[in-house]
Amino acid sequence: MTVEDRSEAAPASDVVRCVNVDRRYGTAGAVVTAVREVTCCVPPAARIALTGRSGSGKSTLLHLIAGLDTPSRGTVSWPALGVDRRGRPNCVGVVFQGPSLLDDLNVTENILLPMLFAGKSTTDANRRARVALSDVDIADLADRLPAELSSGQAQRAAIARAVAMQPALILADEPTGRLDRHTGERVIAALLAAADIAGAALVIATHDDAVAARLPTQWSMRDGRLDPTR
Repeated sequence: MTVEDRSEAAPASDVVRCVNVDRRYGTAGAVVTAVREVTCCVPPAARIALTGRSGSGKSTLLHLIAGLDTPSRGTVSWPALGVDRRGRPNCVGVVFQGPSLLDDLNVTENILLPMLFAGKSTTDANRRARVALSDVDIADLADRLPAELSSGQAQRAAIARAVAMQPALILADEPTGRLDRHTGERVIAALLAAADIAGAALVIATHDDAVAARLPTQWSMRDGRLDPTR
């Protein structure tokens, strides 16, 4: 479904709903509960900062919302997205904190790969890659290898890879955690602009108050519990 199709559809349901979600790891003798009794929803076009200290459960919750992990209890559903044959949500773009580009592929090839796996034609994938690179202002880096990029450029390439799939939801896990302040500000600006262009909901997990302040809605996690404060 394209951005244009989504805008013309009937009033959208929530992008994500979590109901009484727990995520536990380990065996009976050593169980760690990373997420506890979380109930929340992400509406269309939301701009949410998910805050909390390291180890509070932010990354685990993002992985559950993305369909990359399965809750131990409770349900995660994607009313506005639907699911693929594996039961995973459609139209989700994920930006990780650490290096996530494949070293042997150039920037354009890194962006193309997920689209080709998803069955897009080479022509369509190339067109989307060019647009995404332009959207995050790194079109001039299309032929560079990851080793030739700065940390900030690599994060913007990762954002381009996520938004090239035309997602309805973008999830970013501590995207500025390894960047200096100035570079981090540019990466957050690129994320916000990309989400606006895609018409996507955006959830950014961060422990940086300055990053959180740039999003109108803030959720706080502590010891695996979520407090949607505003």
